[in-house]
Amino acid sequence: MKVFSGHSRPVSDRPAARALVAGSVGNFIEWYEFGVYGSFATVIAARFFTPEGAGAAEGLVRTYASFALAFFFRPVGAALFGRLGDRVGRRPVLVLVIALMTGATTLIGVLPTYASAGALAPWLLTFLRVLQGLSAGGEFGGAVALLTEFAPPGRRGLYGAWQSFTVALGLLGGAGVAALLATVLDPGQLADWGWRLAFVLTLPMGLGALWLRLRLDETPAFRSEAVREVPPARAVRRAIAWGAGRVMGWAAAGYTFLVVLPSYLENTLTASFHQALLATVLANVGFAVTILPAGLLSDRVGRRPVMLTGAALVVVLSVPLLNLLQNEGTSNTVKGAWVFGAGAVVGLMAGPGPAMLSEMFPTSVRYTGLGLAYALSNAVFSGCAGLIITESVRRTGNVDIPAYYAAAACAVSVLALAVTNTPAGLASREEADAGDRADVRDVVRRDRRGGGRTEPRR
Repeated sequence: MKVFSGHSRPVSDRPAARALVAGSVGNFIEWYEFGVYGSFATVIAARFFTPEGAGAAEGLVRTYASFALAFFFRPVGAALFGRLGDRVGRRPVLVLVIALMTGATTLIGVLPTYASAGALAPWLLTFLRVLQGLSAGGEFGGAVALLTEFAPPGRRGLYGAWQSFTVALGLLGGAGVAALLATVLDPGQLADWGWRLAFVLTLPMGLGALWLRLRLDETPAFRSEAVREVPPARAVRRAIAWGAGRVMGWAAAGYTFLVVLPSYLENTLTASFHQALLATVLANVGFAVTILPAGLLSDRVGRRPVMLTGAALVVVLSVPLLNLLQNEGTSNTVKGAWVFGAGAVVGLMAGPGPAMLSEMFPTSVRYTGLGLAYALSNAVFSGCAGLIITESVRRTGNVDIPAYYAAAACAVSVLALAVTNTPAGLASREEADAGDRADVRDVVRRDRRGGGRTEPRR
């Protein structure tokens, strides 16, 4: 059966399904590595960042600094690989990106430690983290462009949501492998060589993803235009800034409720490790179960209404949520339900978010534009979330800081999402909500006040 994705070339069900798997698997590998790195942070700190005589706390800080560094190379990767993907195609660049990501992650598992390589060891690890940040920056824009450009008509929200859904799967997968290794190996074996297995396991996963991407066709949208009209650079920059504003609440609330929450519960509210771990699992499960339904709903009612609902709920409920967690009289069942709900609310933003970003940019700049908007918001509001929240609580003594941080970011997203007349370079509200990016030439022509140019396909 043939269907039309809103582009000039038909898209069959089989290539669309293949693109769904091939586009999502890279994101799974990326977040699997983040889950493994976080789970073995203390082991990595001892092996790479704690020279003889140094304290364990100092080594852990350096380990998390290396963790955060990858986020700040994401915008560089988004710009570098995005520009390449908009010129030569989504498929070849995504093949390159998955190869780079797989190689860097696998090599972490075979690196020499500080005991054998001295000061070179942490520098080698940091270099590989930089490569992972670059590849992750190139992964999101290309994968979302691939998913949404292959999606059948009326299904772009659902197809794009798979990119967010694999975040939850990857984090849970990384934590699950770490927990399995910790169960079957004794502490000495785990610290000596067991942790390496989790990173080396990326190799077969990456080879499978590479095989899938090599079998892909180029997207119909990219193939359909022999000559592409490129909107003015100023319009593209405004669209990127607008897109970053629309997803900054997703970035900040996601990391606050899904990543920073356990350390906050342990260090600030003196919860046990078991309680903090359970809260994290509940939040991530809530996040996972709402992503795909939210994406599907956005195909029916539009991206903005669903994302607006999620962002507004964070603004209203963040402080009551933390106050409830701080109340010792509240039952664990009620606390668990609220934490699950917090993750679910983030899923309302994460589900439609990829398709919304994709529909903000024409084919000629889509890979670069949506990748940069996402990478910039994540570098600032995700990568720095733990540092900002922890340091602010320490300096002020105010235990409500996480709620203020998430609510403030979501308030900005509410304002950005509420605008019905989008700025130059963006699709109109009707076009975006309908998911119809079949022909953006009329949008480009309306916004060529700055003198756009016509660029041949290369």
